[in-house]
Amino acid sequence: MSTAPENTALENTGGNSGKNREVAFIGLGVMGAGMATRLVETGRSVRVYNRTPEKAAPVVEAGARAARTAADAARGADVVIVSLADEAAVEKVLFGDAVHGLAPGTPVIDTSTVTPAFAREAAGRLADLGARRVEACVLGNPMQARSGEMRVMAAGERADVDAVHDVLSDLGHEVRYFGGAGAAATMKLVLNVLIGAEIAALAEAVSLGESGGLDRDEVLDCIGGSGVSSMVMTFRAAIMRERRYTPAAFRSSLMAKDLRYAIELADGAGAELPLAERVLEIVAKAVERGDGDRDLAVLAEHTGRG
Repeated sequence: MSTAPENTALENTGGNSGKNREVAFIGLGVMGAGMATRLVETGRSVRVYNRTPEKAAPVVEAGARAARTAADAARGADVVIVSLADEAAVEKVLFGDAVHGLAPGTPVIDTSTVTPAFAREAAGRLADLGARRVEACVLGNPMQARSGEMRVMAAGERADVDAVHDVLSDLGHEVRYFGGAGAAATMKLVLNVLIGAEIAALAEAVSLGESGGLDRDEVLDCIGGSGVSSMVMTFRAAIMRERRYTPAAFRSSLMAKDLRYAIELADGAGAELPLAERVLEIVAKAVERGDGDRDLAVLAEHTGRG
C-alpha cells in the first residue's frame, strides 16, 4: 500500500520549503540526469555536480546551474540529493567532498543502490555530522526518471522522510515508506534480484528460439503478447530487438554489483540464493567480455555462447 506522508517544515539553516527549496543534485548518470532534469522542469532551483563534467551539460541546458565540486553544490542547499553508482562512489563523492558543504540539519536524499549495512552506517555518519540521511531507492527506467513516474522506496527517520516528501513526490508517482535505515536498500535488492533473473531468462528464451531456427523479432513479439510478459520484459525486448545496448538504462556492471550485494545480504542471514548466484555468473561473464557498460539486455548476445 502506498504511503503519502504529510509535508512538514524542513528544519535546516535555510528554512525553505516547497518549490523555494534550493536543491543540490550530485551524480548525473543516466538515472541521476533524468531525475535532476525532472526537478528543474517542476520549477525547482537545482545546482548540479558530476565527476565527469560533460554529463552535467544537458541538465545545465535544461536550466540547472553547475557546481565545481560536490561541496560547492551542497553549500547553501536546502536539500541534497545523491545518485551514485556504488558504495565506493558514495564514500568518495559524498563523504570525501559533499559533506564539507553541508549545513547543519540538511537532509541528504540518497538514491544510490548500496547494501543495507552501508546504508545504516552512512545514516549514522551523517547524523554525527549534523545532517539527516533519507534513503530513497528508486525503481524505474531513464524515461520514467525524466517524467517523474518512478516508484520511490523510502527509509530512515519517518519525520525526515515526511519533511522531503514534496521532493520525493516530484521524482516518483508512488512514495512508499519501509522503515528505518537499510529497509529501502533491502527492498531495492529484492527487486533487482527479480529484474536480473527476468532479463536473464528472457535472453535465454531468445537464444533458445534462435537456436531452433526462429527469428528473434518473432520470438520477442510472441513473448510480448503472452501472459508471461511484463513491463521489464517489454522494455528489454525493444532493446534486444534493435540490439541497441547503449546508452544503457541499467549497466550490466551495476547489475553484477547489486546481485553481489543481495547474495552478501542473504549469506549474512544464513539464507541461500541459488538462482541469483547463477544469474550473477551469467552477468559477470558478460562484464568480463567487455559489456559492463552496456545495458543488461546485452545478455541476449551472450546467453547460449560457449
